[in-house]
Amino acid sequence: MAQRDYYEILGVERTVDAAALKSAYRKLAMEHHPDRNGGSEDSLAKFKEISEAYTVLSDEQKRAAYDRFGHAGVNGGGGGNPFGQGGGQGFHDINDIFSQVFGDAFGDAFGGRGGGGRQSHGPRRGSDLRYDLEITLEQAYQGAEVEIAIPTLMSCEVCDGSGAKAGTQPTICNTCGGAGRVRQANGFFQVERTCPRCGGSGEMIADPCTTCRGHGQVRKTRKLSLKVPAGVDDGSRIRLSGEGEAGQRGGPRGDLYVFLSVTPHELFERDNLDLLVTVPVPMTVAALGGAVDAPCLISDACDGKCKAPVEVPAGAQTGKTVRIKGKGMPHLNGRGRGDLVVELFVETPTDLNARQKELLAELAASLGESQTPRNTSFAGKAKRFWADILGGDADNPKETA
Repeated sequence: MAQRDYYEILGVERTVDAAALKSAYRKLAMEHHPDRNGGSEDSLAKFKEISEAYTVLSDEQKRAAYDRFGHAGVNGGGGGNPFGQGGGQGFHDINDIFSQVFGDAFGDAFGGRGGGGRQSHGPRRGSDLRYDLEITLEQAYQGAEVEIAIPTLMSCEVCDGSGAKAGTQPTICNTCGGAGRVRQANGFFQVERTCPRCGGSGEMIADPCTTCRGHGQVRKTRKLSLKVPAGVDDGSRIRLSGEGEAGQRGGPRGDLYVFLSVTPHELFERDNLDLLVTVPVPMTVAALGGAVDAPCLISDACDGKCKAPVEVPAGAQTGKTVRIKGKGMPHLNGRGRGDLVVELFVETPTDLNARQKELLAELAASLGESQTPRNTSFAGKAKRFWADILGGDADNPKETA
């Protein structure tokens, strides 16, 4: 029987590059893998044909020989039968090439050996866990020790993780001989699958533990004491080694990763190591100069006090910032602190009585343009704007009807 063209089998042009060739094989191999098609003989034959074509075309020397001489150029070297035994050139299991292209995870998922001959019944490391913890800015500032409750799988204490009732032991599965996998011969190649009897564990439990029902693990809530270091920021991650889920069949525990989020504060905003706070300033203090108190987070740097004096220069405007050294967030490694950045907000008095209004009117009448430089500058810009829009000059813009 005439053999089909390898390029036609993979649905690619003869000029295809290595990346596109691999992509075409991946797509077809996933579609026709026998484990995805209930072990169908047709899919098995199709998968063999696809793998045969890829084995030849992915090898530069074999591809060159095939392009020049066709099937005759590669059949002699085992290229026409990539699963054969000739010359040690082929793959002895259809899943070897599948695992090489897709990696161990796909090889295991579809019954392959993962390229490394791993056995699934050995000790298995427990899964890592994630825990989201919300803390306050004060806790991030000073550091804290908090208790967290983690729902996790733990090794069953009754059976010591074996899954077997106390006084008994699991026995080796007589179907797979403890390997956890079985092979089925189909002509000149083999298909390897998870053992259907033991589910890949390699062991059988005749009398399961009544507490864990043979699983060897139980789900419980563990309480842990977590130390939050001073200076952590929103999104920081703390790794607790060996505090994840229990391993299986004597495997080590996984790790626990605690992700921190800092609750927004009603007074402060954080900018890296600096703390930003807005402080209202009476209009009279802003005009004459003086001092106001700014809040700060309690720490040793504040000598046990939670406020810091801020010198307000005479004529201070809203938006003026004053930086207080060493009153910000501590550095995570313990070296130094950021600053407290105080933004001034000048407040206009409200609910004035008659006498206060009279005094302010007298003050307004006595103030010259030189004492309100920003207003003078703004007024000049506004006049020029109106003149450009309405016509006339800056001092006498035309009025609209």
